[in-house]
Amino acid sequence: MTDIVALAEANQRKAREVIAKLRVVEAWEAVGAEAHLVGSLRTGLLMKHRDIDFHIYSSPFRLSDSFAAMAALVADPAVKRFEGANLLHTPEACVEWHLWYDDGGEEWQIDMIHMPKGSAYDGYFERVADRIAAVLTDRTRETILRLKYETPDDEKIMGIEYYLAVIRDGIADYPAFVQWRKQQPADRIIEWIP
Repeated sequence: MTDIVALAEANQRKAREVIAKLRVVEAWEAVGAEAHLVGSLRTGLLMKHRDIDFHIYSSPFRLSDSFAAMAALVADPAVKRFEGANLLHTPEACVEWHLWYDDGGEEWQIDMIHMPKGSAYDGYFERVADRIAAVLTDRTRETILRLKYETPDDEKIMGIEYYLAVIRDGIADYPAFVQWRKQQPADRIIEWIP
């Protein structure tokens, strides 16, 4: 297990280096927005899937600011591709951006959800991540990291699914996790705070 924990810690250090090299926070601050880390990097549970998540808040929210921040980010030659989706007219009320950054042959995906300050999810996922980090024990941390490590690379699983399964439902091994997932509703935002 020590090797898995060490790998997770190394990947988390690399993720923070990528954020600094790409200047993600600074790009959003330049347009008056606040970028907050969410997800597995914030919880300390980033494993082998090189994915960094931010929620970004603006007041006032201007779509042009969102594009300006992304223009600054994608100008970096290490950004190999990017995409976005306008979800402003959905319950999520956001613009969703994804970019792929080549860090010396390792591809990192950076997901940035830009929303108006004061919207329904303002601060919510930050609170979720902080609470998950607060309730982790050595055993649950190691179990979550092991499950993430054992997940096939082509399998797309939201981090919150692992946390819910292990922390709330006591799932302890990958076969049990696979069975647990089959019993859960699919394609939804999971709103759970331990």
